[in-house]
Parts: sequence; structure tokens; C-alpha cells
Amino acid sequence: MKNDSTDRIAADLRTWIASAPPGAQLPSNRSLMAKYGASPVTVQKAVRSLAASGLVDSRPGAGTFVRTVRTSRPVDYGWQTAALGTLSSRFTSLSATQRTAAPDAIGLHSGYPAPELLPERLVRAALVRASRTSTALTRSPAAGLPELQGWFANELADATPAGVTPPTARDVTVLSGSQSGLSSIFRAVIGPGQPLLVESPTYWGAILAAAQAGVQLVPIPAGPKGPDPVDLARAFDQTGARAFYAQPTYANPTGTQWPVERALAVLATVRRHGAFLIEDDWAHDLAIDTEPHPVAAHDEDGHVLYLRSLTKSVSPALRIAAVIARGPVRDRILADRAAESMYVSGLLQAAALDVVTQPGWRTHLRGFRRQLRARRDLLTNALREHVPDAHIERPPLGGLHLWARLPDGTDVEQLARNCETRGVIIAPGNEWFPAEPSGPYIRLNYSGPDPDRFNEAARIIGETLKENH
Repeated sequence: MKNDSTDRIAADLRTWIASAPPGAQLPSNRSLMAKYGASPVTVQKAVRSLAASGLVDSRPGAGTFVRTVRTSRPVDYGWQTAALGTLSSRFTSLSATQRTAAPDAIGLHSGYPAPELLPERLVRAALVRASRTSTALTRSPAAGLPELQGWFANELADATPAGVTPPTARDVTVLSGSQSGLSSIFRAVIGPGQPLLVESPTYWGAILAAAQAGVQLVPIPAGPKGPDPVDLARAFDQTGARAFYAQPTYANPTGTQWPVERALAVLATVRRHGAFLIEDDWAHDLAIDTEPHPVAAHDEDGHVLYLRSLTKSVSPALRIAAVIARGPVRDRILADRAAESMYVSGLLQAAALDVVTQPGWRTHLRGFRRQLRARRDLLTNALREHVPDAHIERPPLGGLHLWARLPDGTDVEQLARNCETRGVIIAPGNEWFPAEPSGPYIRLNYSGPDPDRFNEAARIIGETLKENH
């Protein structure tokens, strides 16, 4: 009986509200009790049901009123056009690699390994231990924790041949990810309006950082053995550039590694022109078929600015990297970093150092290498079967990605959109070119989740490619 009375009162009030103007006051509870012969509880329930439906607002001490309907209209943001001015970068949205995939989609677009490939136990334990130290409550030095500086310096020193002076801890500046290091180097060392030589294709994040710093990129073609030193020398002569940005070890996106002879020839060219080589060793820990050989290990007089990242091998949540630079250029980079972020979280630095100094770290890297090889080969074979028109010049020697050229005339942006509608997320290759793309490429991450679905993903890519042609 009580529920019927509540529903009847609520229904009558809904009819009354439908013809009442916004802001009209409902009859008082006392009036409703008298009209319907209902108890206070029944009336209160009826009114609460109207409030839950968004029809009324109750104001303590004032009464209950018909809710004012606010007409939705498009907001005019036109004023921002003048305030923002002309675009300073061609990147106006997130990279294709940063997109969030639907839970059931097959994600081949990301630039990170799947969590199950990372040293989860080591990372969790390290974070707990770091939280119990003074680093959890104090700021770290601007250049980084001395112990972590020493670890980065020793890693490069171990690769330094006899007769070459190895780096010291003082040469190291710890970074919150290598992307921030690139931004600082481009601002502090190159400068707005100045030319920077870069491999083509190259890391899209470096292209973005250069654009934001106002640096003018000069592409140098990079073949299966890296850039031709003759082409590099010609570009230095023509542009007067003071630096060359490159990824000699497992380049993103191609997976190429420079032979030692090519690396030494490039370094000699850089030295002869009184310039810097910005060596991005992002994939140092992602070896598959070869061992990493940093060019910086052969640098005797400060021509190489060496970036080393732990983000891909330890955890993207830690985002710890370092730049090793010797001479006045180190002070210039450090000053820029201090102005940008003051210092890197000591807690994260301590946790990263804990992970890489544990006995289990080397064990993790050996297992990581095996899993990367297995997933690379699994995706490569799936593409050969289902996308025979996709050409992979050679399997990547390390890193996380396959770089595949599609038939001429393929609209890779449209292909990516069509694949996404069928549940497969891929990265169009255009973002990796500092100028016009040299062909239609896609980049596929073989270290992502769901390797058991690689065959399904390749089948969908192949079918979609045929439909696009």
C-alpha cells in the first residue's frame, strides 16, 4: 500500500512539473500529506524519487523547486585563435603510438613492452625499499644521485676500449626519461633556428622535441648500415650544422645497428667538422641478435652526447635516463634541466638504481632477450603468411618494432583507421620522417601484449590492405 501511494504521489507531481515553469516551488510536504492522506515518510520518498530523476532541487529551509533546465549550446573558443597564433609544430595531437586502445583490441602501435616482460618483482621490491630511505623525503642533487651517476658512467666505461679515457660520474646528468634530455640538448646546444642533422627515418619524439625547440631538421638517409659518412660530411658542409642526432644501436623504427667500422667513420666525420654526435641509446638493453656497441665508448674529446634510458627495460613508470656529456656542454645541459624541472625524484632514482644493481637484473635481461626474439619471429612469420606484400628489409637486430614497407600508393593513415575499426591498432610510419616519407611504412610493436593474437592481427592487416587497393 505504501509503495502504491508513493508511486501515485510521484506520478501526480511529475504531471504537475511538466506544465510548471522552471523554478516553481512544489507544494509543501504538509500540503501533500493532507491532499493524499499519506504519511510523512511516503511523501518524502515520492519527493526523493523526483530529485533522483533530476526533476527537482531540494533546498534546506526553503523548499523543493522545479529544476531549471540549462540549454546546452556550443562554446565559442574562437578567441583562442588570435591568442595562440600560428602553429609552431606539425604535431597538434598525440602520436599514434600514445593512443589508448580498446580493451579487446590488438595493440601493435605502442612504443613500450608489455608489463609481463618487465622485472615486476624487482621493481615492486625496489620501490618499497626506496620509500623507507631518506630519498622519500628529500630532494636529490640537480645532476642526480651520485650512486646512480656512477652506475651510468661505469656502464659506458665497461665498453670503453683501452687507450680511451672513460667517463666519470661527474659527466652524468640524470633525467626523467630521455625525451626530456633531447629537449634540453636541442634547446641548450643547438638553439632555435639552427640546423640539426638527423637520420631519416628517425624517432618521432626527437622530431617533436626539435620542433618545439625551433630547431631546423636536415634529414640524412639511413640505410641498413646507417648513414653514409660521405652524405653526412656533405650535409655538414652545406648547412654548417653543429650536431647530428642518431640512434646507432637498434634504431627506432628500423631496428638497424651500425657496424663498428661505420660508427667510427661517422664519429671521425663529426670530429672533423667540430660538431657533436647526439647518440640516443634508448634500446641498449633490448638486444636480440647482437650486442650493443655505443659510439660514445670511442669518444676521446667530448664530441658525443650520450643518452641512455632505463624506461623500456625497467619500467615506464620510473622514467629514469641519463645524458653523459663532457666539457662545458655538460654544464649547459645541466643548467637547462635545472631550469626545466629543478631535479629528478630521488625516490624514483633510488628505485631504479636498486633494480639494476640486484643479482636478478642480469637474469631478467637474458630472459627479456629470449622473449623479444620469440615475439619478433612470431610476428614476422605471421606477416609473411598473411601480408605477403609487406616488405621487411631485414629482421631488427634489437629493439621492439618491425618496420614494414607496403606497396606504393598505400594510404597508411587510412589503412590504420580501417584496421582500428576491425580491432587492430597499428602506427602509420609517416611520423618517423622529418620530411616527406620515402614510402608507405607501418611500425608494429612485437613486444606488446597478446602475442597469441599476432596471427589474427596479421590476417586483419592483410585483408584490410587488399580492400584498400
